[in-house]
Amino acid sequence: MNRFFYTLLLRLFSPLLLAWMGLRARRVGGRWDILGAKRFGYYRGPHWQSKPIWIHAVSLGEIRAAQPLVAALLKQGHIILLTHLTYTGRAEGERMFAQEIEEGRLFQQWLPYDFPGACKRFIRHYQPAIAVMIEREVWPNLMYAASKARLPVVLASARFSDQSLRQSLRIGSMMRVAYSRFTEIYAQTLNDAQRLEQAGGHAVRVSGNFKFDVQLSEEQVKRGRSFASSVGRRVVLVASTREGEDEMFVPELTRQIRKEQQMDLDPAQRTLFYVIPRHPQRFESAFGLLTGQSLNVCRRTDLLKAGDGCSSAIAMCKEADVVLGDSLGEMPWYYAQAQVAIVAGSFAPLGGQNFIEACALGVPVIVGSHTRNFEQAVTDAILEGAALRAANAATAVKQAMELLEDRHKLESMSDAGLHWVQQHKGSVQRVIGGINEILQRQQP
Repeated sequence: MNRFFYTLLLRLFSPLLLAWMGLRARRVGGRWDILGAKRFGYYRGPHWQSKPIWIHAVSLGEIRAAQPLVAALLKQGHIILLTHLTYTGRAEGERMFAQEIEEGRLFQQWLPYDFPGACKRFIRHYQPAIAVMIEREVWPNLMYAASKARLPVVLASARFSDQSLRQSLRIGSMMRVAYSRFTEIYAQTLNDAQRLEQAGGHAVRVSGNFKFDVQLSEEQVKRGRSFASSVGRRVVLVASTREGEDEMFVPELTRQIRKEQQMDLDPAQRTLFYVIPRHPQRFESAFGLLTGQSLNVCRRTDLLKAGDGCSSAIAMCKEADVVLGDSLGEMPWYYAQAQVAIVAGSFAPLGGQNFIEACALGVPVIVGSHTRNFEQAVTDAILEGAALRAANAATAVKQAMELLEDRHKLESMSDAGLHWVQQHKGSVQRVIGGINEILQRQQP
């Protein structure tokens, strides 16, 4: 396929694609501006003259990965234009950089749809000095418009699976040309770099994964640890559950809770489980599954209403069987309380979710079988002794309970996680160095 036929198909099927986005927006909530002018590259006011650094983070995972890069560039004094495709990504970016947005040092915008005119108008309006795409965002018309405008484009913290390579090669020359237009590509691993070169990329370097440079909120960590100390119970997190995984874990958690209840343990001696769905549209369904098992469920939003850290919130958690994590942007608070974290997204064939934040806080991790998005990281973490792999939800819960009873193993995995994350830091600085070189070459 070439770019002409791609654009033709995009125009023909755009009503269906926009309808699909509209349905998704209705499920998730929030303002998506599906048919907004800015989604099509139309803007009011004169063209920008500030030459911002444009960083594109499509959704929630990418903006969290981009956070240390954005923070470092802001520290250097750059103006940042931050784009997203989803509302959840935009909302998280707004939360992360609220102060910088208020100060006028960072601006958010929707990425325009990949129509030739929309991409051209976007670049002409904002006139970025350089573009940085996070992880795997490659749009043929956008790359063509950047090339015509002589805009340098960097693909950073790039991951590229065997499946992605096969899909790219099946599409044909159009994607090969798109990848060839990147000024520089910084891959997470050597395998990612080799696959990106096969896809058409050049100047591919291995820089590592941005997620190792994560800057967790010290304030959230401190509050989480203080809260856990006040509650005084053992905590197991089931984090970042995705479609179909709550149904896997809720029966297993119920079995464990009933087992401890039959042992006639004091509530303070029983394990407190947290279930944290990945996406907000599934908060209610997860709550329904838990209450359907007649469990005593406490919602994070109820704790916040009661007063975060107050005596009534602590009392609620002392009596609860499960805490439902129905809030966004609080993973450091959750992880800070855990003795063990089961990181989902990997128990259904969904590719896995980021588990590095847990390791960065010294929390032993258990993942499932489906980890293609983090395969090298999972393999390394297991070899380092920071993580375990479980075949299914039942095995994961069993492993978590065994770890709680093995203090030596728990401490060993905690130390291994901290050491492993420390070993792999530095990806952001390597990419910053490349960005600065490109910017220097642009100076007259």
